[in-house]
Amino acid sequence: MQTVYLDNNATTRTDPAVVEAMLPYFAEQFGNPSSAHAIGTGVAEGIRAARSQVRSLIGAAHDQEIVFTSGGTESDNTAILSGLQADPRRDEVVVSAVEHPAILTLCHHLETSLGTRVHRIAVDGCGKMDMEAYKAALSGRTAIVSIMWANNETGTVFPLEQLAAMAKRAGALFHTDAVQAAGKLSMDLKTTAIDMLSLSAHKIHGPKGVGALYVRRGTPFAPLIHGGRQERARRAGTENVPGIIGFGKAAERAMDALALETPRIARLRDRLEQGLQRSIVGIRVNGDPSARLANTCNIAFEDVESDALLTLLGREGIACSSGSACASGSMEPSHVLRAMQVPPPFLHGALRFALSRDTRDTDIDRVLAVMPRIVERLRKPAPRPSRHQTSDLIHA
Repeated sequence: MQTVYLDNNATTRTDPAVVEAMLPYFAEQFGNPSSAHAIGTGVAEGIRAARSQVRSLIGAAHDQEIVFTSGGTESDNTAILSGLQADPRRDEVVVSAVEHPAILTLCHHLETSLGTRVHRIAVDGCGKMDMEAYKAALSGRTAIVSIMWANNETGTVFPLEQLAAMAKRAGALFHTDAVQAAGKLSMDLKTTAIDMLSLSAHKIHGPKGVGALYVRRGTPFAPLIHGGRQERARRAGTENVPGIIGFGKAAERAMDALALETPRIARLRDRLEQGLQRSIVGIRVNGDPSARLANTCNIAFEDVESDALLTLLGREGIACSSGSACASGSMEPSHVLRAMQVPPPFLHGALRFALSRDTRDTDIDRVLAVMPRIVERLRKPAPRPSRHQTSDLIHA
């Protein structure tokens, strides 16, 4: 059976070139980068090179603005908690209603445990943020704004430059979760007012368990993890050296592929959407059609349960998802689609197809071949029991 992997917003296949770059740091170059001897300083040089590669991917001005972490969740938590400590006169947080659970769960904790006021900005039916509500939420009490660069479920891209500039005029710090956007959108942080930005290696064909937080030079910063002096005393603990090396290589590969791969991936996504729209009635494409990641396709099927769709697709060797991997297993509809006020008949039947530079035409062909049959099967009414069967049930 042909295996089709279209869940690349959850994680990506580690690039073989990334694995090759990492391997020496498990054995030959095993030193602690904080050691003063040659075995350690050689490893430290590898980390410096990786820091430069990640910095180049996002267009940061200085290598030292990159702080390596364990992933996007740690980076998100660090940014918001640090922002709340920057100015004692400011104690409010502004986020969108469709942020990743790494942001929204922390905000809920801050509200219930510390009494922090959190403004959640609504979105419209395309997932675009209410700009008037955002403007009204900004005040002299706003400590930090955290708005994702691109939504992980629908691919909707937010106007980050405008949002960051507005936050700056209010005197607030601005953070963005760019875990889904990095490597898919061209970035030049030098030209923006963004203070902090979160990244994760495994979303760009790098290893799991490593990420980064961009902290613009001069931004007030309080570390989340205390201990040693690693990462210029901004993130204590011996570095995940193989992971960092792999992250650097993945960033380099993503930047090299960006211009060539993005149009090809967008073409495949459009072919998938248009093919499904032609062959299946009662479907809805979720997201902003004018500002969306090239790789992300969120489609809701009317009067069908996404869990059933995923089960039958899995039997055909097709892997996709019904939303965020961090919310998998939840029986509740996606908070993103609820915020977008997706109509109830579609709300429980949404699938996310997320492509990557590994995706080929044959993958799209396979989905288009099996999807109409699966949807038809699930929409077909269950056969009513015969009179004989009904009598047996009554007397059982």
